[in-house]
Parts: sequence; C-alpha cells; structure tokens
Amino acid sequence: MEQYILLAVGTFTILLGAVLGYYARQSVAKKKIGTIEEVLQKKISKAKEEARKILNKAEKELGGKREELLKTERILLRKGSLLDKKTFDLEKRENEFRENLNKFKAIRDETLKLREEALKKLEEISGLSKEKAKEKLFDEVEKGYKKDLLGRIKKLEGEGLERFEKKAKEILSTAIQKCAIGQAQEITTTNLPLPSEEIKGRIIGKEGRNIRTLEKLTGVEVMIDDTPETVMISSFDPVRRQIAKIALEKLILDGRIQPARIEEKVKEAQDELNSQIKEAGETAVYDVGIVGLDPKLIQLLGRLKFRTSYSQNILLHSLEVAHLAGALAAELEANISICKKAGLLHDIGKSIDSYVEGSHIDIGIKILEKFKIDEEVIEAMKCHHEEYPCQSLEGIIVKVADQISGARPGARKDTVENYLKRLSELEEIAASFPGVEKVYAVQAGKEIRVFVKPEKVDDFKAKRLARDIAQKIEEELRYPGEIKVNVIRELRVIEYAR
Repeated sequence: MEQYILLAVGTFTILLGAVLGYYARQSVAKKKIGTIEEVLQKKISKAKEEARKILNKAEKELGGKREELLKTERILLRKGSLLDKKTFDLEKRENEFRENLNKFKAIRDETLKLREEALKKLEEISGLSKEKAKEKLFDEVEKGYKKDLLGRIKKLEGEGLERFEKKAKEILSTAIQKCAIGQAQEITTTNLPLPSEEIKGRIIGKEGRNIRTLEKLTGVEVMIDDTPETVMISSFDPVRRQIAKIALEKLILDGRIQPARIEEKVKEAQDELNSQIKEAGETAVYDVGIVGLDPKLIQLLGRLKFRTSYSQNILLHSLEVAHLAGALAAELEANISICKKAGLLHDIGKSIDSYVEGSHIDIGIKILEKFKIDEEVIEAMKCHHEEYPCQSLEGIIVKVADQISGARPGARKDTVENYLKRLSELEEIAASFPGVEKVYAVQAGKEIRVFVKPEKVDDFKAKRLARDIAQKIEEELRYPGEIKVNVIRELRVIEYAR
C-alpha cells in the first residue's frame, strides 16, 4: 500500500513539476518575445527614418533634375522654332533660285535663237558663210599687220640667236662629229670625177641656179670645193645620189648645162635607174635559182640594192640569207626551195617602208600575199625578228640565217643606221606640214631644205612654216648642235606664144 502511495505521490510530483515547468517556460518565452519585438520595433523605426531621409533627398534631387529638364526643353523649343524659320527661309530662297534659273535658261535659249537668226541674216546679206567670213577676217588682219608681225618675228629671232649662241659654244662635240663624218662619208657621199676644172663653174651656173635646180630635183647636196676635178654628191638616200650622179654624167657629156636641160637629164637618169633596179632584182633571183616571180616583185627586190640597214646592203644581205638558208636546209633535210625563197624575200618590206605605215615584216607579208607567194614561204619569212612565232623548221632556218648574216664581224654599224634614221625622220616631220612639196635633208642632217607650193604658201606663211618645223623638230628629235630649216618658195610661170 505504501508503494502505491509513493507511486501516486511521485506521479503527482512529476505532473506538478511538468505543469510548473511549462508555465515557467511560457513566462520566460513571453519575456524574450517582448524583448525581441522591442528590438525589432526600434530597427523598424530607424529604417523608416533613414528611408524618409533618402526619400526627401531623392525628392530634392528629382526636383532639381525636373527644373533642368524644363529649362533644356524650353531651349530646345526655342532652337526648334529658329530652325523651322531658317528651313522655311531656305525653301523660299530655293524656290526663288529655281524660278530665276528657269528664267535664265529661257533668256539664254532666246538669246541663242536670236544669235542664230542674226548670223543667218548676216550670211544672207554678206553672201559669206561663217567659216568664209572668219577666213576673210583673218586674211585682212594678216595683211594689215604683216609688216609689224614680220618685224616682231625678226626681232625675236635675233634675241633667240644671241641667247643660244653662248650655249652652242659650250657643246663639246667636235671629236664626235669628226668621227661621225668619217664613218658616214663612204656611205652617204659619192665622188664624181670631172674631165676638167672649168666644168665646175658650168655646174654651178649663173648665181648658182644650175646647182640649185639639180639639188631641188634630186634631193642631194652637190659640194664643189678645192678638190681638183672632183664633185662630191651627198645624201643619205643612195637612190637620190645615184640619180644625181647619172644626171651629172649625162650633162657633162652633153655639155649644155642649164635648168631645162637638167630637168630632162634627171628624168632620163630616173628611167635609167629603174632599169638598173630591175636588172639588180633579176640578177639576184637568177643567183639564188628562183623562177616564176612576178616582174613587179622582182622590181621591188631590186630596190633593196639601194637600201642599207646598219650600213649593210639589204640586197646583198638577202642573198646571203638565201644561200645560208639553202645550205642549212640541205644539212637538216628541210625544204631547200622554201628556205631560199623566204631568205631572199624576208626583207622585201624594206623596199617601200619609207612610203607605207607599219613594220617591214607586216609590209612584206602584204606584198607577198598580193603577189600570191606560197603560204609556206610567208610563214618562213615572217618570224625572222620574232614578231611572229616560228611554226615550221624552214622558219627557224631563215631566222638563224638572218642572224648569222647580220651578226658576222663587220656586217653592220649601229651608229650609221641611227644617223640615217634621224635624217629620214627629219624629212618626215617637215613633209607632214600642209603646202610642202619636197623635203631634203642635207649637210649630214645639219640643214633641211623645204620646197613649198607657191600657190598655197605665201612669203609670210613660209616664214611661219620654217618656225613651226623647227619647233616640231626640237620637240620630237634629239640631236647635237643645231639644224637649219631652209624654206624655199619659188614661183615659176610658163606661157606659150602661138
């Protein structure tokens, strides 16, 4: 029983302790909760205060920004108003400009129309076209001021001579010129022996008219000096020298030396030279053993006798190439006939290259095509300067033969060829001007004689022509020393009494 009582007392004690502990914990918890709430409340109050301060500060800053934005907006509105006004003024000016431009165009068109009508009326009244009136005006001005212009030109020429005389004396080319004359003399001159010394005076003629006529008709320079019983004929063109030589020989043999007789003998010399050219061509063809060539082609081939390249005679060079090509073809078992014919005709274009535009190869191709030469021959000759590719063994053989003939020691002289080329260019430049009848380069290229048509070139125009030719030579050619441009205007009137 006591056990039950103790158990009951213990249980009750435990329960009472549990209840008291519960209430004690509740009391403690309430106190702690009150303390936490108080802390939280303080923090919340502090946070609200800080937030209020930040908000007030932000409101102040926002107010300032708003004021600045309003100020900026007012400025922009004012500027926009000014820009609109300027745009309106610009559009207004643009419209006014367009209106004025249209008015100007209308006035211009009306002016041009009135000008054309006035010109037509003037032409109808005067009976002259615009070009004819212009030409007549220039002629009148030229006539009125010709004397003044000639005096001015003469004065300028005198000043120019004085200015350049000092420069000319400084050119140290004496040794070079002496060397060039020695090299070119045997190629550009021909000596003609005379039966007696007195014949020189008859060749010169009264006031030099005979020698001037001969030089004009043949294009050479006849030099009569102290060399006894000898006359020297000078020209870079061997055809001209040969014509002059034959004509002089005929005149000396005839004994009557006068301008009319000189013209007759020069014509005979030209005919005789044509016969020599034909004979030279026929001899070359026979030497190579070629048959069936057209007589006109043989005539062109004969002209190569009087043509040189780097001082090498072209006809002899062509014969060399033909024989060399034939020998090489025999060794290489190529077509000998094609090689010989192509070698002989490979420079045929040089017979007329002074009169036709283009390289001598292209000219030669056209000549051979015109005379219906076989295509194999044309193919073999056209590649000897590598302007066209070699398409056959015969072409390679002709090319090699040409190089052998040209490269052998003593075959060619570059300086002489350049000298002759310069003389030819001098004549071409002068001949390019309107009104020029004949042009001859003489005195080793130091003088160029220009004969003009008297009905087309008067004295004043002749003076101007000489100046223009000299200026063009200065612009296009390089040469030592100076070149004398001699323009000759000769009026010859012939009438018959019946």
